Amino acid sequence: MEKIKKNDLTTSNQPLSSIEMGRDDVNLICTYGKISIWFGRKVPDLVIGKILIAISNVDPAAIHEYEIVCDFEKITEYESFGFILVSYAKVEGGYRATFHIPFTSKKALLHLTELICNELRVKDLNLDLYWTGDDSDIIRLFDVLRKIDKWKIKSISYKEESQLQSFEKDID
Repeated sequence: MEKIKKNDLTTSNQPLSSIEMGRDDVNLICTYGKISIWFGRKVPDLVIGKILIAISNVDPAAIHEYEIVCDFEKITEYESFGFILVSYAKVEGGYRATFHIPFTSKKALLHLTELICNELRVKDLNLDLYWTGDDSDIIRLFDVLRKIDKWKIKSISYKEESQLQSFEKDID
């Protein structure tokens, strides 16, 4: 397989549309405005933490929107985790509460990691994050995440092409 270096991401004159990267147990797709992550059940807790911290370091304005149905009293508990209450409404079984989990808060990230790990005990998990990342942020994020064992680029898509370029590479 062809090797890829950080400079290979910046040699194209075209802006990035998306980069898909990861390993066998985690897949991350970065685009402008959104990061979608698939966590497999076997992904180590340490890798989850490294990914969330890397995103936080590249774009502290990133957030995850978390929705739960719970007792009214639990809403305050989630707020004490650093989650920001966006809305709540009475529904059958309690209250539907929507929170933003800010990546500026290490406490909120710790609790998000815990929520992810608990969910992974039962099934794989898809997680969407919203960020303000651009080409340079996507490249910076890749540069940090490539240090995770077996992390690789799975595909790169460029904007304004009649044919999107996609390829699979191993990381040096």
